[in-house]
Amino acid sequence: MKPAIIVTGGTKGIGKAILEKFAPENFTLITCSRSEHNLAELKTEFSEKYPECNLYTWVADLSEKSEAQKFVKFIENLGLEIDILVNNVGLFIPGQIYNEPEGNFELMMQANVYSAYYLTKGILNHLIGRKKGHIFNICSIASIVPYIKGSSYSISKFALLGLSKVLREELKPYNIKVTAILPSATLTDSWNGTEEPPERFLKVEDIADVVYTCYHLSPQAVLEEIVIRPQLGDLL
Repeated sequence: MKPAIIVTGGTKGIGKAILEKFAPENFTLITCSRSEHNLAELKTEFSEKYPECNLYTWVADLSEKSEAQKFVKFIENLGLEIDILVNNVGLFIPGQIYNEPEGNFELMMQANVYSAYYLTKGILNHLIGRKKGHIFNICSIASIVPYIKGSSYSISKFALLGLSKVLREELKPYNIKVTAILPSATLTDSWNGTEEPPERFLKVEDIADVVYTCYHLSPQAVLEEIVIRPQLGDLL
C-alpha cells in the first residue's frame, strides 16, 4: 500500500507546496480546506500534473472540533496507512493585545492550536498502532520571537510549539517523530500588498524541501525544531 500524507490547508501556500513535493514520490495525498471551490481547483490541477497520484479532499474548518472530527472519520474510512501529518492550517490577523478587536485571540488560538490538537489526537491511535509516523507542525519564527504586530498570533504560535514539544516526549516510545518548523517571513497570501521585494522572503518551496528532507532521515534520527529565515533576517 502506498504511504499517505495528510496536509491541512493544502490548496495554497506552504500546504500546496508540500503536496507538490510529495505527489511525484508515490504518496497518496489527503488535504482539507474551508473552500470547496479551492479544493476542486486543486484536484483538477493535480489530476493534470500528477495523473498517477491519488488526492483525497475534504471541506472542513478545523478550528471547529466537530469538523475536525468529521475529517478524522473521513481519513479513517479511506483505510490508508498514514506516514505523515502536516499541521499547516493557520490564521494571521494583525493587532496588539491592547487594541485588537474582541475575539481575535480566540479565533487564532482555535485556528492555529486547536486545529492541530484535534487532528493529531484523532489519528494518534492509528500511528501508535503502526509504531510509525512523522508529525510536522508548521509553527513560526513568532513561536520564539515575540511579534508585537500580531500579538495573539504570536501567542498561538508559542502554544503550537509547546504542543510540538509535548508530543515529541509522549511519542518517543512509539517510534513516532515530531518536528516543529519555524519559518520566518514566507511569501504567502498573508503578505499580500507588501512593498517588500520577493527576495526578502522565504519561498514556500523552501519549507516543502525542509519537510521532505526531515522525513527522509534515517529511522534513528529526528530534527526536533528547525528555524528557517531569509538570508537578510526577519521581517518584524
